[in-house]
Amino acid sequence: MKKITVIGTGYVGLVSGACFSEIGNRVICCDVDQRKIDLLNRNEIPIYEPGLQEMVTRNKEQGRLLFTTEVGEAIEASDIVYIAVGTPMSETGEADMRYVMSAARKIGEHLNGHKIIVNKSTVPVGTGELVREVVQANKKYPWIGFDIVSNPEFLREGSALSDCMNMDRAIIGSDNPEAASVIEELHAPFKTKVFKTDLESAEMIKYAANTFLATKISFINAIANICEKVGADVEDVAAGMGLDSRIGGKFLQAGIGYGGSCFPKDTYALAHIADKAGYEFDLLKSVIRTNQKQRF
Repeated sequence: MKKITVIGTGYVGLVSGACFSEIGNRVICCDVDQRKIDLLNRNEIPIYEPGLQEMVTRNKEQGRLLFTTEVGEAIEASDIVYIAVGTPMSETGEADMRYVMSAARKIGEHLNGHKIIVNKSTVPVGTGELVREVVQANKKYPWIGFDIVSNPEFLREGSALSDCMNMDRAIIGSDNPEAASVIEELHAPFKTKVFKTDLESAEMIKYAANTFLATKISFINAIANICEKVGADVEDVAAGMGLDSRIGGKFLQAGIGYGGSCFPKDTYALAHIADKAGYEFDLLKSVIRTNQKQRF
């Protein structure tokens, strides 16, 4: 049994915390939002996700899942601390890192023993090292060590519990093989494929995966627009394309474009990362433009 704290009780934090408790760990989910914690302590779920209320209630009753606003106490009581706060899109298109940095400062202030700090939030490449610097700068006891791990989430709204309990892969990025092995062991009950890499690659994998799926959506929408002009049936075209094992049929449904909480935010964020790195990501910018035009 691992002692885990999850900072943030939004979609990712709440689902991840519930699933970690479901497989036998002791989990404290914490948040600065008193209203949200009060709801959860009454077994009321602030988001819609089939089966989540039952899982939360069951694990609370069995003493494996707790909710609190005492973030510092939760950090001190755990060996693994997940950062699962929001990273909304800023006006410039980049990820807003205020909540991640706030969590990192809090962890540093309450670092009372060696801990593995895991980024679960979707964050730009380089965030792991930034979190390391912030934690280090806020430590009260300089001799206490810690490790940073990137473990991005791949949850879909409406099927998040299934995605977590039956995940098709776990990406674990760290510069310390021992810390990576601890997080790998944490995922063993999920019976999933584990891919271990460095921090920066793990952070990039999340953005690369989402933007590739967004690219497929914009591509088939562009094909749909051409089909209308030449008299072809885009559904047949997509079905025929999907028969190619190298392409597959998923995310080839033409429509009004991609939306939701992840794809728009992540495509803009990766475009911003590329610009900052000095690379002109014309392909991704075309994906974004195609998606914007599709709505009209």
